Amino acid sequence: MKTPNLKHLAALAGAFALAFPATAQTEKFTFLTNWYAQSEHGGFYQAKAAGLYQKAGLDVTIKMGGPQVNGMQLLAAGQTDCFMGYDNQTISAWEQGISAVTVAAAFQKDPQVLIAHPDVKKFEDLKGKTLLISSAANTTYWPWLKSAYGFTDAQARPYTFNIQPFIADKNLAQQGYLSSEPFSIEKEAKFKPSVFLLSDYGWPPYSTTIVCMDKTIKERPKAVAAFVKASMEGWKAYMTGDPSAANALIRRDNPNMGEDTLANGILKMKETGMVMGGDAAKYGIGIITDERMKKTYDLMVSNKLLDGSKVDIKKTYTTQFVKDLKIMP
Repeated sequence: MKTPNLKHLAALAGAFALAFPATAQTEKFTFLTNWYAQSEHGGFYQAKAAGLYQKAGLDVTIKMGGPQVNGMQLLAAGQTDCFMGYDNQTISAWEQGISAVTVAAAFQKDPQVLIAHPDVKKFEDLKGKTLLISSAANTTYWPWLKSAYGFTDAQARPYTFNIQPFIADKNLAQQGYLSSEPFSIEKEAKFKPSVFLLSDYGWPPYSTTIVCMDKTIKERPKAVAAFVKASMEGWKAYMTGDPSAANALIRRDNPNMGEDTLANGILKMKETGMVMGGDAAKYGIGIITDERMKKTYDLMVSNKLLDGSKVDIKKTYTTQFVKDLKIMP
């Protein structure tokens, strides 16, 4: 099959957008992502490319995040209407006086993984390995791994977001993102690493969430509802239909994103039920539930990642925009 030309796809995506031009009736709405544009943002780009936002009465601008972009800070400062969040971060924000609220979850699982060499067959075997983790791990999943599985600080070393030390040393394991490091390792080192998705072992947070300030939800509920609905329709289309127009917009924002990497990301999301599995299979794409949010909250409190006396979990999220949405996979 001939590989689609990037310029052609970008033109195609532009044509979709032109077919649904912003009008005086559309309401401007800004969404900030959590990283450089990638397949894990595909549903939002699909909604943009296919005119789903315009059809819902919104003129949406997707702003690309990155390593120097503090999404929560920009949200609190009113620089974006909503942003792509993560449960632990959003819940913790309330300790700092930031009234950020999760309104939907595109991912039913957190794509955080641990990666080992092929000889490691079981998750429990990682306890005997030197493990490269980032500083952020210490305020997210690392305390849970220690309490739930007996990992120790003695085995942890800093991860510098470079896969070369792992490739060179068979005794090392490291953290990663489901569709990123494992794919890079396989391409460069010519072997398939063992990959352990933390959510499959009890790590409960949702990911790739839509987070808005409480003030925005109260003042612009119709706009938030329209954005959530169109976004989840975009995710269904991206996962079940032709993603080429969305991918063209992704590559326009992030030219370094290869077609093979995009295809791998979609494959991994499908294989793991990232978007359409879990509660989404029963209640619809984007669903968040009281039970899951309480699990994350309780885990954070029990591992001293949160002062439960300062944060009311019920204020950190709302199901009002997704409970009756029922965009079924």
